[in-house]
Amino acid sequence: MHPSDASARTPDGVVAQAAGAASLSVLDAHVADCFACPRLVTWRTDIAVARRAAFRDQEYWGRPVPGFGPAGAEIAILGLAPAAHGGNRTGRIFTGDRSGDVLFAALHRAGLANQPTSVSIDDGLELRHTRIFAAVRCAPPDNKPLPAERDTCAPWLRRELELIRPTLRVVVALGAFAWQAWWPAMISVYGESPPVPRPKFGHGALVRVPGVPDLLGCFHVSQQNTFTGRLTPAMLDGVFARAKALAGLA
Repeated sequence: MHPSDASARTPDGVVAQAAGAASLSVLDAHVADCFACPRLVTWRTDIAVARRAAFRDQEYWGRPVPGFGPAGAEIAILGLAPAAHGGNRTGRIFTGDRSGDVLFAALHRAGLANQPTSVSIDDGLELRHTRIFAAVRCAPPDNKPLPAERDTCAPWLRRELELIRPTLRVVVALGAFAWQAWWPAMISVYGESPPVPRPKFGHGALVRVPGVPDLLGCFHVSQQNTFTGRLTPAMLDGVFARAKALAGLA
């Protein structure tokens, strides 16, 4: 897979392309054509070639994964990064893996999705009042992006927040990584400083800063959390019910 002449190949290129994206559709196209982090480019491409045995007959997306959901969303769900055989395979965030199964079932129960499953990019899934995106847009080895990769990817997140800012009321951070990624994005987009000391992540933790969307913490919908019962369907239902109430949708 080779970068096109218009793709972002350096951190400065990401900054320029993100800043110049006039709409979510333009931003999504730029995100999907990013080659700025060599380690992540190699990993996502290698995974797309090797494939998992269960998906051997499928063509993997193997690129950065854009956000998903309406431009006028009141709720944003911020994750860590696409899964190697989920979003990196299907081309849609939280689609085609167990984490997505849990997340979209909960969104459907909350009335924020039109169906409880997220299998493929053309399965008819639609979100209501909600947009989902990740702090890092490429699948990283061991689900652990490097700090430099997180920082290189940050302009995509900032621009996405700027574009949905007119309607955004609540951000649900899935896990501590997303919680930490929120603060510099918040400072950049809203020009407000976080509380001191900076609030710690926790499931159900709520941070309210005047002039800024409410931040609501939620354990990540990883298999490690959902299989062990650390995160249950009832706990997810509680988070999304609270998010809807904070967004004025309840």
